[in-house]
Amino acid sequence: MNYRHSFHAGNSADVLKHSLLIALIRALQQKESALTLIDTHAGCGLYDLHGEEAGRTGEATQGVLRAFADPNPLLDDYRAAVRTVNEGAEPRLYPGSPRILAQLLRPQDALILNEKHPEDAYALRGAMRGTQAAVHERDAYEFWLAMLPTRTPRGVVVVDPPYERTDERARITATLAAAHRKWAHGVTVIWYPLKERPMHALWKDKLRRLGIPKFLNVEHWLYDADQPGIYNGAGLFIVNPPYAFTQGLPPLLEALRAALAPEGHRGEISGEWLVV
Repeated sequence: MNYRHSFHAGNSADVLKHSLLIALIRALQQKESALTLIDTHAGCGLYDLHGEEAGRTGEATQGVLRAFADPNPLLDDYRAAVRTVNEGAEPRLYPGSPRILAQLLRPQDALILNEKHPEDAYALRGAMRGTQAAVHERDAYEFWLAMLPTRTPRGVVVVDPPYERTDERARITATLAAAHRKWAHGVTVIWYPLKERPMHALWKDKLRRLGIPKFLNVEHWLYDADQPGIYNGAGLFIVNPPYAFTQGLPPLLEALRAALAPEGHRGEISGEWLVV
């Protein structure tokens, strides 16, 4: 499955991912100690929703535009993050995870980004100009392990690949196992698209068998029945989420489900612990 982000910026998966990422970082920031935020597949950092690639799919109409039309105050933090890079009432630009993470930084925090594709890395450096971010251009999985343990007492690694390679899930599984051995207390967030339930169930079982103690899985299925051969939703695996985040999660998930449900569908969203 090819998920090059410029074609999908601002879709329902982005709303889910960025809403939860904001809530997660803010929960961690209830403690004063410094955080290092690491994004292994950072992309371009900023996307034009009226540009050729995003316009070709039009997926923002089912994502960020739905979130902006929804009155639920639980989505206010997400909407504020998007408004930060826009001037008008309706978003034209969409901030990728790097720009959202940069907005959340405190003076004691650090942001380290990585993007392997040279053109995207060039765009990323431009998008992050004026921020505290350091930008690398390396293999994402080598970079992930090389950054651990973080220099600060606490940290978050965000893993958001395009799933262009057939071995992407296997590389994530192997790298996560190695990362957990080096950095057992760290927080890791892994985003993934949902297409076919049987394939996803097999991957989830492999991750479960890693035996990571605090391993949360959030899944958002858009449709009441799977739509063959197309994107059916997205999810996040979160290692070591803080208590403040998990306590506030149920109402936020319900707000996201309601805001993003396609016409004629209720959809399904859940959060569960992966237990061996």
